[in-house]
Amino acid sequence: MYDIIILGSGPAGLTAAIYTARANKKTLIIAGDTLGGQTSEIANLENFPGYMGSGMDWIQATLNQATKFGAEITYASATDIKWDDNFTYTVQCDNGKTYTAPAVIMATGARARRLEIDGACNLVGRGVSYCATCDGFFYSGKRVLVIGGGNSALNDALYLSDLAENVKIIYRKSAFTRAEAILCDRVAARENITPVFNTELKSIRKKDDSDELIATTTTGEDIICDGIFVAIGHEANTDYLTEDIKRDNMGRVIPDNLPRGLFVAGDEQSGIQMQVATAVGTGCSAAMSAIAYINTKDN
Repeated sequence: MYDIIILGSGPAGLTAAIYTARANKKTLIIAGDTLGGQTSEIANLENFPGYMGSGMDWIQATLNQATKFGAEITYASATDIKWDDNFTYTVQCDNGKTYTAPAVIMATGARARRLEIDGACNLVGRGVSYCATCDGFFYSGKRVLVIGGGNSALNDALYLSDLAENVKIIYRKSAFTRAEAILCDRVAARENITPVFNTELKSIRKKDDSDELIATTTTGEDIICDGIFVAIGHEANTDYLTEDIKRDNMGRVIPDNLPRGLFVAGDEQSGIQMQVATAVGTGCSAAMSAIAYINTKDN
């Protein structure tokens, strides 16, 4: 049995692990299939205080810090979480193993919201992508679309503009009102980025027998491109939870009235901004609450 189980290996989970391990609590990080969550996909993390570099490098350094203090890590995903009358938690994972602890910090983060239009699902991995840093290389010198108008979409467009021949950003509003001003200015300065406002995609299909795509907009325009990158928001990774745990319309956990010994942090938590700095702060807070809880039980 562990003292504290942490679900997730993004900024919130790894920050929590540093605190719990340093407090000499036997800590297990159930990391998911891959390390780092969305942060590992950030090509240039530049809005986290004191650090400018790749998200993956920051994640790896943070993991090294947590394991230095004794935190253990396993690469699996939680599929179910239960607790008994004494509030001992059992976490079932997709590796067939179960892990128990009197306290659990949920920090499984969020995933990209899927594009629900004709053709989008069938073309994932064949022209439609949800990760610019993962797949951008395959579109060097080609024409790509980015769908969305927030920080993620503009960051993706900037990243892709260094690889692709041209980038069009498809956005349903008349301006990038949700994005930071500095990103808007950078997009405006790139000659190979073109915003296409006041429209959305209606359908996507392959062009004849070629690898090209035809993206049809709600205004009736057909745009020929080689790839489409989707950045239209996120949904929390909380499918493993039962209906007993209250969540908002994005699937994020509402912290009020959680069973004792159960804590939430990062993008999985409702009512907070989805930023690396915020995730770190909530991870710290959840860890300190979990440590205090364990200390109270021990006494």
